[in-house]
Amino acid sequence: MSIVTVQLGQCGNQIGHEVFNVLCSDIRGTHGLCSKKENESYHDSCRERFFCEQESGVPVARAVLVDMEPKVISQALSTAARSGHWKYSSHSHFCQKQGSGNNWANGYSVHGPRHKEAIMNLVQKEAEKCERLGGFFTIMSMAGGTGSGLGAFVTQCLRDAFPTSFILNHLIWPYGTGEVIVQNYNSVLTLSHLYQSSDALLVHENDVIHKICAQLMNIKQISFRDVNQVIAHQLGSVFQPTHTAGGGSGYSRNPLGDLMETLVPHPEFRMLGLRNIPQMPENSLAYSTFSWPGLLKHLRQMLIANAQMEEGIDWQVRPPHPGSCTPSTNKPLHFNTSIANLVILRGKDVHGVDLGSFRDPSLYTSWLNPQDAFSAWKTPRAFNKYEKSASLVSNSQFLLKPLDSIVGKAWNMFASKAYLHQYTKFGIQEEDFLDCFTTLEQVISSYTNL
Repeated sequence: MSIVTVQLGQCGNQIGHEVFNVLCSDIRGTHGLCSKKENESYHDSCRERFFCEQESGVPVARAVLVDMEPKVISQALSTAARSGHWKYSSHSHFCQKQGSGNNWANGYSVHGPRHKEAIMNLVQKEAEKCERLGGFFTIMSMAGGTGSGLGAFVTQCLRDAFPTSFILNHLIWPYGTGEVIVQNYNSVLTLSHLYQSSDALLVHENDVIHKICAQLMNIKQISFRDVNQVIAHQLGSVFQPTHTAGGGSGYSRNPLGDLMETLVPHPEFRMLGLRNIPQMPENSLAYSTFSWPGLLKHLRQMLIANAQMEEGIDWQVRPPHPGSCTPSTNKPLHFNTSIANLVILRGKDVHGVDLGSFRDPSLYTSWLNPQDAFSAWKTPRAFNKYEKSASLVSNSQFLLKPLDSIVGKAWNMFASKAYLHQYTKFGIQEEDFLDCFTTLEQVISSYTNL
């Protein structure tokens, strides 16, 4: 099945471009470390999922690019075409001359309705090119105006136009120190609207990725492109083809459907976090060897201690003892409770790997059977030059702290009515803000009580 990617705003378009780059360089690489037959079926499955073929032989990304300013889209189109390995269709982008000025309300209430028909026509055409449509993957930032405001509007339109398709929103969480003075307002409005129309929100925090660039990739002067490449690598590690647990011998048909079925058992819990190990500069790979038990021991501790990367993990955090019927308030400090987890293993010897430690009932909330709460996908085909790599997609308390912080900061501004006039002039009233706060307070409360 095919996935249509919708890239929204500057951030969405830059990350989307890097994602297709990663997918393409991965399938072109000779580093598959697996049988020729396995490599070919992996190759075909990726092509069907993310690209459509053209007579010229250059794969064309199944993507729609939307921005209210032309610069980033024209850069993405020309860089992709120059690579010679893949390109965007010349008819699947939409841009205007002026941006949304970092104002969510401008993107949502003005640009959205004004350009709805043109944007949805492009999406419809892209969807019609798929023999079987698996769903939509939207990429956007929460802090600005176009990605967040227009992104939330377009997601609602996708839900109305394709009621039975899966929609996964990939969100970039802004730097805590701030890029935009109203980023907390924009984030609260985006999250609460997406919670109504999306199947799941997959979140990357800028601060975390920045740390990975500095500490694991040893990059001295970190650019947005560096950050985006790490994000794209992590996304590729989830979306490239794998064998699912009950999927027989072939590659999984519908990655988005499989992801939702595995990780979102209840509509109240839709926030997904992603961890990926190992991550290192390419020139260090040749000197590194990894064992599955070592990688998985680190990944499990990253999960329970809510660590963002394999350096600096708190090894003191332990799961609560089974059978101790303590209320959730007495849980060990910093322990991260999960609803559902998915581990994806890529590389040699995957089929003999023991994942029993992730099936430990004490990692999960009591109302779900641990057998249902954990899944594993595997493929012997290595990903992006890593001989062995593991990814964890987790529906857990990963995002509780950052969510609480963003809602708290936005509420303090709202209580003093700071900058509200910027939103009311585009029709977003105080009641709309209050509704959004209520939605997110409910999400925070649900995750806190796991």
